[in-house]
Amino acid sequence: MTKRIFNFNPGPSTIPLSVLEQAQSELLNYNNTGMSVIEISHRSKDFENIIFQAETRLKNLLNLDDNYRVLFLQGGASSQFSMIPQNLLTEGKQANYAITGSFAKKACEEANLFGTTHIAASSKDQNHNYIPLKDKFSLSENPAYLHITTNNTIYGTQYKEYPSFDNIPLIADMSSDILCKPIDGKQFALIYAGAQKNLGPSGVTIIVIRKDLLEISNKTIPTMQRYDIMADNNSLYNTPPTFSIYLLNLVLGWIENQGGITAIEDHNESKAKIIYDAIDNSNGFYMGHAVPEFRSTMNVTFTLQNSDLDKQFIAEASEKGIIGIKGHRSVGGMRASIYNAMTQEGCQALVDFMLSFQKNNK
Repeated sequence: MTKRIFNFNPGPSTIPLSVLEQAQSELLNYNNTGMSVIEISHRSKDFENIIFQAETRLKNLLNLDDNYRVLFLQGGASSQFSMIPQNLLTEGKQANYAITGSFAKKACEEANLFGTTHIAASSKDQNHNYIPLKDKFSLSENPAYLHITTNNTIYGTQYKEYPSFDNIPLIADMSSDILCKPIDGKQFALIYAGAQKNLGPSGVTIIVIRKDLLEISNKTIPTMQRYDIMADNNSLYNTPPTFSIYLLNLVLGWIENQGGITAIEDHNESKAKIIYDAIDNSNGFYMGHAVPEFRSTMNVTFTLQNSDLDKQFIAEASEKGIIGIKGHRSVGGMRASIYNAMTQEGCQALVDFMLSFQKNNK
């Protein structure tokens, strides 16, 4: 294959080419073991070095200290919808949720199976085209935690500031924008994310958890659901998704080599701007879904003025090597997922196509 396409899928998504090339070069013989990284034991020193390096890198990139642990689990971010309340929702307390999209709603519904939930804020009234500000939050009387979804893949909205309330643990699903910009991870008691958007391939889910939550977590639930057991065993209680963790570690190294999170943020802001400018300057031919001040730098959602052109837009884009841009049915239109690994070249190719398509279909 002489030319890679531009993959705007929301996940699994594009991975840095240099990471894929390194994985390819090491596939048959990892670190002179005579085995593929897929074959080496998760109990071996070689793999322990991978998983410990990944934890260290992730904590450094999130500005975290030794008060946090990183876990590498399976089941996707959706598994955390139930694992969080099982571990942390205690009797007499309420799990508070900000409903800013489909996945936040699913997380709340799942928590309701294990205890009392409370909707602290919602953007449902405007089809989730904005993020409620902190002064619009109304917490329950005795919150166990507050859960937010920092970026909404389907609707293209993103928190620009995170709400915090005294000592109430803040939990965040960061599946679609983790490591897209600098943050102080110490704002959060727990962060979780599926890897398949910004961190690597599908198959591994990262959980960043403050140690005091490990201490108070429920000890009467099944072993595989317990955060403390997973932490005590360094995510090696059972066989983890070794190849996914290996690739995730390579992606973290790639972020470091790009200049770190600040450089990644500049890259992401620049990419998003050229697409949003094309939307805003189209005289209504393209219309963004998200309110401008809450626009995501990861998922650009927009509709065409004439929805009859949707199928034609997608088909012609595909011919240009641009795939994965069909929007979710909740919004319609298009969605360009431009995670960290998406190149400036790819975003410019999309914009060039948008301009050409508009000119030919006025």
